[in-house]
Amino acid sequence: MGGSSKTPHLDEVGSPADLRKMPREELQKYADELRKELIETVSVTGGHLGSNLGSVELTVALHYVFNTPRDKLIWDVGHQAYPHKIITGRRSRMRTLRQGGGLSGFTKRCESEYDPFGAGHSSTSISASLGFAVARDMKGEKYNVVCVIGDGSMSAGMAYEALNNVGAGKERLIVILNDNDMSIAPPVGALSAHLARLVSSRSYRGIRRFAKRAASHLPTRLSKQVRKVEEFTRSFFTGGTLFEELGFYYVGPIDGHNLEHLIPVLENVRDMKNGPVLVHVVTKKGKGYAPAEAAPDKLHGVGKFNVLTGEQKKPNSKGPSYTQVFAEALLAESRKDDRICAITAAMPAGTGLDLFAKEFPKRFFDVGIAEQHAVTFAAGMAADGMKPTVAIYSTFMQRAYDQVVHDVALQSLPVRFAMDRAGLVGADGATHAGAYDITYMASLPGMVVMAAADEIELMRMVATQAALDDGPSALRYPRGEGWGLEKPDAILPLEIGKGRVVREGSSIAILSLGTRLQEALAAADKLSSYGLSVTVADARFAKPIDRDLVRRLAKEHEVLVTVEEGAIGGFASQVVHFLAWEGLLDTGLKLRPMVLPDRFQHQDTQEKMYADAGLDATAIAAAVLSALGREREAAALSIA
Repeated sequence: MGGSSKTPHLDEVGSPADLRKMPREELQKYADELRKELIETVSVTGGHLGSNLGSVELTVALHYVFNTPRDKLIWDVGHQAYPHKIITGRRSRMRTLRQGGGLSGFTKRCESEYDPFGAGHSSTSISASLGFAVARDMKGEKYNVVCVIGDGSMSAGMAYEALNNVGAGKERLIVILNDNDMSIAPPVGALSAHLARLVSSRSYRGIRRFAKRAASHLPTRLSKQVRKVEEFTRSFFTGGTLFEELGFYYVGPIDGHNLEHLIPVLENVRDMKNGPVLVHVVTKKGKGYAPAEAAPDKLHGVGKFNVLTGEQKKPNSKGPSYTQVFAEALLAESRKDDRICAITAAMPAGTGLDLFAKEFPKRFFDVGIAEQHAVTFAAGMAADGMKPTVAIYSTFMQRAYDQVVHDVALQSLPVRFAMDRAGLVGADGATHAGAYDITYMASLPGMVVMAAADEIELMRMVATQAALDDGPSALRYPRGEGWGLEKPDAILPLEIGKGRVVREGSSIAILSLGTRLQEALAAADKLSSYGLSVTVADARFAKPIDRDLVRRLAKEHEVLVTVEEGAIGGFASQVVHFLAWEGLLDTGLKLRPMVLPDRFQHQDTQEKMYADAGLDATAIAAAVLSALGREREAAALSIA
């Protein structure tokens, strides 16, 4: 981790209390050492780099000024909380970040008393902070509640709902707007810092209160004019009119990398007694690391990388990523149909749609972190004859579920949902797991739900969506790479609701949905050594299910196992419902639905997470043996 000769200031701090003992003039040296260690750590673990490099000085200042953990410091998303983890006693574990059994890449309540609220999705911090502030006041306690939210997170509707609610009340709450990309940000410098310190000072606030009281004794019309002059004058020099109108006392903008500017302002804000305050802090993503500052995305999310060059280490790959396959397949369809449009919610690169944007800029729409808006926007386009594809991570699609139901499904509009990162996602852990989309999409009337078993199937499903003009559809595919399969000459759409048999057998049937198909085939190989003949089928569709295929598998086999990379209530529930009404559950069929466990799984490699979930080849084979009453063999297989 680096000895005292390299990081003398960093070694002195094991907690925020230690930081607060440090002479103020030494804090920048501490921040410099912290930034260097952060770069070295993420180069080994991978993770979010640019946003964390931009928050170093801000984090140091917050823990120096506020009495954490008694004062509650709440981070939005957690993409910018790595420095916070180092300061709050987790430095020795930082190289376990995003690893199995290690530190989470986000804030997590069970990990530290300094993480009062966990988050992996954006725009939750202001709402949660208000909850803390109201609870504090109801209990008659005295402490500060501070939340840090990035400008990207401010684009989500939930943040504005919270701002509106906070401004309407009188709760004591401090919101730090960490602005690293807002084009509306006024210039930041010595004058701005001076004004920020001035307007946050006790003397200025006292004069302002006196002026307001004096104005209240003037005739109503004149009183309003005086207040408008004061507000206009202050907003002219400092900005923040929007936040003032919402009921916040606005301070800023200030340089988020200058501790001499930050600390006095935060001290002034800390000592304010009434109402909500918003402090506008301007930072730079990737600050202090040239490769990150130069990168177009400021090296937001990275794998392991070379510290000297910033070059990311590429793992050995079998084939292209599913994200890339989806993007290229959508491009191929879009070249044939100029009604096809692509929509994403602040994830153009993450969803592969940056490729679409380059070729079809007028047909590409990035709406910001606004999944609800993205879905209803797409519904409007579909209602007027366009063919919108909404590409959003499965875990983020959860945020727009009401819009999927009310604005799309209820009106039977042909919006195409492409859900990336379906299933378990590895290092990002439970907050980003795409575990629930089969269940929540397949429950909707008229929704077609597909899951790709490999990259060729994904291409065919994109083509299937492009050909659908009647009702909504959802396509899911995982994080990671395909199998390196050779692309056929022609990519043809699938027949809706029809699966395929991949391997014929006689006594056992495994019906897989999604990329567990390869594990199902491996399980069949294992079972052959036990004298069992196994049929393996790819369902392709979670809804509508292939009734003829399911009926045949149930009638012709002693055991039927369904396998899916999703939570209970999804594909297997569709199968069981059908079999029950067909009377095929009364024939002695041994049915075993295999789904993700009914718990949140913490980060690890995807391979280990699926083994833990009981969805690998060994677990599938053991489930078959157990269904046949061969418990000892099943147990021995599991142990082996």
